[in-house]
Amino acid sequence: QVELVESGGGLVQPGGSLRLSCVTSASTLDSRAIGWIRQAPGKEREGVSCRSVSGLNINYADSVKGRFTISRDNAKSTVYLQMNNLRPEDTGIYYCAAAPGRGCPFLRDVNEYRDWGQGTQVTVSS
Repeated sequence: QVELVESGGGLVQPGGSLRLSCVTSASTLDSRAIGWIRQAPGKEREGVSCRSVSGLNINYADSVKGRFTISRDNAKSTVYLQMNNLRPEDTGIYYCAAAPGRGCPFLRDVNEYRDWGQGTQVTVSS
């Protein structure tokens, strides 16, 4: 059983920043690509970003390019999503998930992820 635990969500004003954390096991980070997926109220899940195990393949949705950054801290077995210049349309539940292998699925293929965290709520509102 792969465990992923997200944290760091909250309420932030437009233009603000948040950093989401996804803690998992070292073995998972060494063998599975990790992605961030979000779901806005009334909408389907959307792939936001993914980092392959090697770090050579990092993907971002067009809507977040230049504002979000995915990174990894091996010592803490954690994958981060730094979110800057947040917009109201970034509101949603953010999940981290483990891909079946070392590479990232296409961002649109959220169903390819096999193991999911419980999610953390991000609300961008004035």
